[in-house]
Amino acid sequence: MDSDGTQDARGTHADRVPRPAGPPQVPPRPAQAPGTPPPTDGSAFLAWLRTPRPEAAPGVWRFGHLPRPEEEPERIPARQLISGALIAFLVGWLIWSLLWNGYLGGWWLLPLYAMIPDSWAEPHSFGSVVVVYAYYLAIALGIMVGVGRLGRWNEVWRRYGVPAWRRATPAAERPPAPAEDPAQWNQVRAAGAAEAADRLGAEARSGRMRDVDHARISRAWQGVRSGRHSLATFTGAVLKDGAAACLHPSGDRDLPGRLARHDLVTGQVRIGTTADDPRNPYAYRGTGLALGPELLGTSLLAVGPAGSGKSGRVVRPLAESLCLHALAGRAAVVVVGAAGAGLGPVDAYDVVVRVGNPESVYDLDLYGGTTDPDEAAAVLAEALVGDLADPHPGGDSRRSTTVLAQLLGPYRAVHGRFPSVPELRRLLDGAPEPLRELRKGLTDSGQDSLLRELDARERQLGHPGDVGGVLADRVALLDRPAFAGFFDTSGQSRPFSLRALDHPVRVRIDLPERGHADASRMLARLVLAQFAASVSVREDRSLFACLVLDDATGVITPGAVRGIQRLRSANAGAVLTLRTLDDVPRALRSPVLGAIGCRMALSGLTPWDGQDFAEVWGKEWTEARDVTDRQIIAETPAGKAVHMLRRVITGNAPTARAVTVRQVERERWSASELAHGVPPGHAVLSLTGVRGEHAPPLLVDLRDRHE
Repeated sequence: MDSDGTQDARGTHADRVPRPAGPPQVPPRPAQAPGTPPPTDGSAFLAWLRTPRPEAAPGVWRFGHLPRPEEEPERIPARQLISGALIAFLVGWLIWSLLWNGYLGGWWLLPLYAMIPDSWAEPHSFGSVVVVYAYYLAIALGIMVGVGRLGRWNEVWRRYGVPAWRRATPAAERPPAPAEDPAQWNQVRAAGAAEAADRLGAEARSGRMRDVDHARISRAWQGVRSGRHSLATFTGAVLKDGAAACLHPSGDRDLPGRLARHDLVTGQVRIGTTADDPRNPYAYRGTGLALGPELLGTSLLAVGPAGSGKSGRVVRPLAESLCLHALAGRAAVVVVGAAGAGLGPVDAYDVVVRVGNPESVYDLDLYGGTTDPDEAAAVLAEALVGDLADPHPGGDSRRSTTVLAQLLGPYRAVHGRFPSVPELRRLLDGAPEPLRELRKGLTDSGQDSLLRELDARERQLGHPGDVGGVLADRVALLDRPAFAGFFDTSGQSRPFSLRALDHPVRVRIDLPERGHADASRMLARLVLAQFAASVSVREDRSLFACLVLDDATGVITPGAVRGIQRLRSANAGAVLTLRTLDDVPRALRSPVLGAIGCRMALSGLTPWDGQDFAEVWGKEWTEARDVTDRQIIAETPAGKAVHMLRRVITGNAPTARAVTVRQVERERWSASELAHGVPPGHAVLSLTGVRGEHAPPLLVDLRDRHE
């Protein structure tokens, strides 16, 4: 039974092929000191599982989150607060002393004399003594309450009393009630599978269950509730394998190592901490910032120069999180980057495609696994000439698609497959021998409609407006000795197709950046086009699919923008990084920033890039306060004494303040602030969820993600 609850999910060719042996990896850091026996109970797992995760604003790390008020409360300086409380106490003591010693007369005793008999005016019994002193106590308490409110004693108590000690030293949490304990699997028990619930609870208490196991079995249980799988199959798998039930086709229950902090209950990965900065909303300040499928479903674009932390602090944690989701049966992930970019160890992936490396076990399907010539032509045209706004006067991507379809359709009809890279290059060059063979094959099989396609292609050869030459030049970038063993269509290699995204597969594609930069950018466009085409035709869209592209230079095209816009409705998303927005054509910068929901500007951004972000983030109404202080000069000894007392209490000279408040519209983050006001290791990030929730641009410390 796999992670979706079925007996066999190894339907893809990539899942049946044994994992290639990669170079030796650095072993992961051990969980405990050498020689220390592992814990024999599941107390750590149960504590993690039972930690509260309240609902919070988008991007807030929900694990153990303590909600904060929306508005920042007015905080009085400590010196002024303590001085005011002490002076209020002295004033109250003075008032009570004056009353008690009769300096203010006996009027404050009139209510007492009006309520008691005349014989009790001079106490002669225990009852009279109690009543009289109770009245004294009521008067003292009234004075204390009055001066306490004036001196803000309640604020002193909250800031320095027992409540502050309790916040500093949290009490041990009580175990939840059995009906609310997630370790009891009450939903499974209520559905009639009490034995399975008991087995899972015993696995959790004994320490044999991990966070990935809990997420994977929860995913399988969702399949039972939705009707995709039967309760009997789920129960049988749990009773047989316990916490190892419903395994991923790879058999892995965790990654070889983790660098980031993950919470698979909420699906979040923590990438940093929201800075305690006045420009951030008060509810976000100091909270952990995390991303999950509910945010990545609107796609993410991170822009920052080399060394700003795009790969190590953004891409690597997200790729690691998506691989964990894949092991839990929740996601399918494709990670694309240059060879040696540090996108995770080989053992963390099911399929590793090393384009241009003779030792690569897997190949890349140039046509995306489709059998439709028109679909293959559209995807291939996007990869070859999608970055050319006008490859030839009068030509565009639609004409390139038509040219490719005029060749791919006849070739497949004759040979039963699509052409290889050398064969496609010869066809686009208009070599007479391949075209003659195609014509003969079509004539012998009587396919007149495809003969008309081939005739149209031959008529266009050599015309000034023909885009075949441009396509041939681009295909020539792949027809190099370094790629001789790749993109094979004869069935002799092991091509990976993005059609496998129907299953929770983990894929890494290494591009040959060194010496083949143009070919790498073309292959990146190919993967993005195939990804957008594949996820839109999936039968089961409950599986989140994500493409992580470490360097999207030359990838943003009009077709790519349209594809990214369609990902959200297909329960898919893309993570793209750029060194600068100058790598995107000027006409596409606003459309791509509008199509992507999560936008990140890292430190070191240029003012020109900052201007584009400032425009897309827009402006907001804010309250501008103009304060004018005028020092007050005392002319009498009494006035000077009062001013000296105010200076001692407040620490400031006595002034007369004039405050002017007005509403102004200002940019949330200006281009200058983005270019010069973002500290190293920080980023400004805005978020949008798939359900429409959004967070304003937040200043985030990407270096602090483990707290």
